[in-house]
Amino acid sequence: MDRHVWKPFLQRWSEEWHIANPDEEPDGDPWLGCAPATEDEIRALESRLGCVLPPSFREFLLVTNGWRHAGNFVWSLRGTEEIGWLADLEPMWADAYADWDEEDTEPAAARSLLISLEADAGVVYLDPGDVDERGEWAAYDVFSWTAMGPDRHGSFYEKMYDFYAGFHALDRPRCDTQREWDAKVEDARLASLRGEVEHPLAVLAEAARFGRDRASFLIFQMRTLLREAEDDDPFHRLLTRGDTQSWVLDEDLFAAQVLPLLFAAHQRARRFGSGSTVQYLWDRGPQQVKHLLGRYQARQNEPGFRLCFGNPEFDAAAHAALDAGDEAWPRLRDALVHWRPLHEDHLAPIALLADPRAARLITPERGRELLAMRRG
Repeated sequence: MDRHVWKPFLQRWSEEWHIANPDEEPDGDPWLGCAPATEDEIRALESRLGCVLPPSFREFLLVTNGWRHAGNFVWSLRGTEEIGWLADLEPMWADAYADWDEEDTEPAAARSLLISLEADAGVVYLDPGDVDERGEWAAYDVFSWTAMGPDRHGSFYEKMYDFYAGFHALDRPRCDTQREWDAKVEDARLASLRGEVEHPLAVLAEAARFGRDRASFLIFQMRTLLREAEDDDPFHRLLTRGDTQSWVLDEDLFAAQVLPLLFAAHQRARRFGSGSTVQYLWDRGPQQVKHLLGRYQARQNEPGFRLCFGNPEFDAAAHAALDAGDEAWPRLRDALVHWRPLHEDHLAPIALLADPRAARLITPERGRELLAMRRG
């Protein structure tokens, strides 16, 4: 990534940061960077370090010799005069993560270049011992309060892009980037209904990374059929966060398609004595969600309760398929022609997976087969 690409990217980031933080420096220059470093300054730094800087970081310095608000927890990056080896400038951090990668004879933290200046109990560094074919060094950040190890990205640019996405996910500025992602989410939704799989998955995953809550729910449905959804899925985090800002899940869709899955997972968790999303929502969820949980639980306890898989035509065909023994799978697959979305955010009949018979029947491969069919 050269300076001619860095400049507009960083300019947009600066403007969006000020949209999200209008009370900070309201009359100041929106640029979050500094004056560019000169070639002489960079050559002096490389001479002092005894190495050539990785391309994306070198080009970055030629646009801005330092940076503010690199992430919600990284308040500033160092300029050429302040950059140095982590072991020299912050030996505590180098020692703390010396044994993180047991397969590496020389720990990454001990040999890495410290590029963050101020952060929330954390550091950002580049590893000269982990270099790709472009000459890019792997980039890491690590924060002591996460109780996790260093987070690796393939280059300084990839790390900065991750910080940028994280800024959007947390601060959610109302800006062109947000609107562009919302348009891409809608295109991905329609593509998924046409039977495309990989492209919508990629788009929705990236949109969820930028905090687009609708994308989190749409990709959750696809991953559910692919048998990939876990409790750390962005949609589960969205449910338990309880502070959605840009999108609200339709209550009827939530009750019809999501609650059966959550209660099925809750029953499994109880058998193993572990926690569940349902338990979390009972304990800490908003009153509105607790009301929906109580209403669904009351329905479950009614005599003759039966799971509803979706619109009446599909529900009847799916139940008949699951009762068909050896013919269950081909009949269930054929039943999809009757499926209709219950809401514009409904991508697939995920309530099927709340039924143990369907859960055994729908393997990841078969789930992909269902997603590859034109739906609705």
